[in-house]
Amino acid sequence: MKTVIFYIALSLFSYEICEAQTQTTENAEKIENLQKQKEEIVAEEKAELKEKVERINSQLENREINREQAENLKKEAAKKHALNIENRVAILENKIALLSRGEEEEDESDSFWRFEKDSRPHNNENYYTRTTSALVVAAGFNNALSEGQSLQDSDFKIGGSRFFEIGIAFNTRVFNKSNWLRLRYGASFQLNGLKPKDNHYFVEDGDLTYLEEFEYDLDKSKFRMDNLVFPVHFEFGPSRRYESYRGVKFDTNEMFKIGLGGYAGFNIGERQKLKYEADGDRVKEKLKNDYNTNDFVYGLSGYMGWGGTSLYVKYDLNPIFQDPNVELNNFSVGLRFDLE
Repeated sequence: MKTVIFYIALSLFSYEICEAQTQTTENAEKIENLQKQKEEIVAEEKAELKEKVERINSQLENREINREQAENLKKEAAKKHALNIENRVAILENKIALLSRGEEEEDESDSFWRFEKDSRPHNNENYYTRTTSALVVAAGFNNALSEGQSLQDSDFKIGGSRFFEIGIAFNTRVFNKSNWLRLRYGASFQLNGLKPKDNHYFVEDGDLTYLEEFEYDLDKSKFRMDNLVFPVHFEFGPSRRYESYRGVKFDTNEMFKIGLGGYAGFNIGERQKLKYEADGDRVKEKLKNDYNTNDFVYGLSGYMGWGGTSLYVKYDLNPIFQDPNVELNNFSVGLRFDLE
């Protein structure tokens, strides 16, 4: 009987040793896998950081941002990904510590991924929203023509008449899971300048506004209209799609795009600047009048380009001056920069 008990006890002891050895082997394998995951996390975060730095460098080369802005963006990206590595690796190191002590690893898969989704820094809102915003800056040549008039017959200097526009634009994906069509809308200030030819300037006489030759030789004659408008464009074109546990991001950097739409708004001011010499004195005049311009402005506009730079065209459907004046329609051609 004692012999039987001895063999039973020996068998149980051997079984425990085997179980312990098996558990140790399994823990070693798990630790090895976790170490590999740590390396993968570091590699993944470094790859994402490298990609962001390349995009920032591309923006800098395209003059969409200046050097100081580029450095700040790089520092923010480096800080974010360093914190990502720290947070993600800390979880794995806790698991490794448990396994190294021979303790059973808890089933933390759900809580691990919940932490990844909810606790990591969410600095890039492109992952979470369908709408982004950008500063819009545009500049180029401006002119105005009446019906049937050609550019060569224009009363305004082609090179000297210019426009400038600055505003904010919001970009919203039309479809939730696709970015091929976007709605781009916002608000902009437009400054449209006209420089008359042949020593002319604008004269307001009651309801009439017309060009008249100035009594002195003009060094400068410039008429400017300031508008507050609300553009709306349908923008379409390809984009890169990035997916991760954080969601989906669409990137149109260095991609072709076309925008078609229009704008409507208000004329908020007109002014005329004259520079000339009279009786040996240099004179500068700034004339502010109504000039019988239309208060409501509206028109068509479009752009076509690559990344944040586009060729930009806009045309006012409303005449510059009210009836009974000659119908002159303002139009502009230039470059547009979307600084996201």
